[in-house]
Amino acid sequence: MTKAAEGEYRPGPYLLSEGWLSATAGKFMNWWQMGYSVQPYGQAGAMVEACVSAYSQTVAMCPGGHWRSLPGGGREAITTSDLYRILRKPNDYQSISDLLLNITRRLYEKGEAFGLAIRNDRNEVKELHWMRHGVPYIARDGSIFYGLGGNEVVESRFDLSFPIPARDVLHVRLHTPRHPLKGESPILAAALDLAMSGAALNQQVSFYLNAARPSFMLETDQQLTAPQTKELRERWDEQTKGSGAGGTPILAWGLKAKPVTVTAQDGQLADLLKMTDQNVALAFRMPLQILGIGGTPFASTEALMSSWKAMGLGFALNHIEEAFGQLFRLKGFPEEYLELDTNALLRSSFKEMLEALSNGTKRVLTPDEARAFMDLPKVPGGNELLVQMQDIPLSMAGKTQAAKPAEGSPAQDEPAAQDEPADEESGGADGNKQAFLRNWRASHHVSSAA
Repeated sequence: MTKAAEGEYRPGPYLLSEGWLSATAGKFMNWWQMGYSVQPYGQAGAMVEACVSAYSQTVAMCPGGHWRSLPGGGREAITTSDLYRILRKPNDYQSISDLLLNITRRLYEKGEAFGLAIRNDRNEVKELHWMRHGVPYIARDGSIFYGLGGNEVVESRFDLSFPIPARDVLHVRLHTPRHPLKGESPILAAALDLAMSGAALNQQVSFYLNAARPSFMLETDQQLTAPQTKELRERWDEQTKGSGAGGTPILAWGLKAKPVTVTAQDGQLADLLKMTDQNVALAFRMPLQILGIGGTPFASTEALMSSWKAMGLGFALNHIEEAFGQLFRLKGFPEEYLELDTNALLRSSFKEMLEALSNGTKRVLTPDEARAFMDLPKVPGGNELLVQMQDIPLSMAGKTQAAKPAEGSPAQDEPAAQDEPADEESGGADGNKQAFLRNWRASHHVSSAA
């Protein structure tokens, strides 16, 4: 494949600043005068809108937290940092939900999103503003600067005529095939599919508007003259249009009314549009069940969200978290990091949440930790882990038979034969437990009364 020379025609689609132009339109120098237009990113169809909205609205639902790992294990929340304050109130006219919604939406519409950080006298970020447009610049020494715009509030408060250093710019970008600082949206991967479906839909709209396909056709084997055909059409219209709609037309000359049904071509068009929607969902790595369509539903809401997190949502959350971490100079996971909590996505699945917390308190969580997850207060004795009585250390698994106590030992007075013979002979969990307790008492010289 030879590369086109400078000035030579290149086949489309063509990537422009505000969208993409089809190859058909690009053949003409005056394409805008011929009725062609640039297809904006994110406005190419209902499926694209559904995918972009699903990502942006879901990310906006996840509350963020600034976390730091502890030397002995675990982690603690940091509530005194500038990141914590920004996560609560990024500026005076937006909430963090507004900010994340617009950043994520712009990220998947155009492949990149920008934010401007305003610092105080201590070099801490005190405000973070979302910007619609951004252009990176590389200085001769390799330093990176940005030209930002597209926020009327910021433009009226600050002077953005000078390049802004990269340390004060939040730049989240997707795949960068053309330039390391220019991201591209997954919409471009489905551009040809969208162009094909758009052309098919435009053709159908033109057909229905101009061709005006009727719902019925009149057939006859007789030869009719022009006046007869006109008279029959008028008589039919009198009973089916206007004030006479719903009347009963009387057919003569052997006429038969034949309804116009969906043709095979219309069925192929429906299949084409369905295939296009599936390709768009594949490009966005979006399970169709998230959008309420698709094949077999998942067994639970948790399983559905876990599948999406494994496919595309997890990447989106991590990508945004890392971009924030770079702006706020965090050390990174696991030492110090930002986390957008996805547990908020299971708020509607109350039963599954309670079952998970109940199972977790038997091994991992204390009752107080589980109650804190449900915003409930602490209870007495709730700071200890709960285990079942039959659980024993692995090293004691083969030592459940009671050892014979030494002569003169205090354990010799223990009335084990009278109190517990049935449990020991049963060989069950209770017998093993009682044997373990007798063995422990004998080894530690503790009587049963103690």
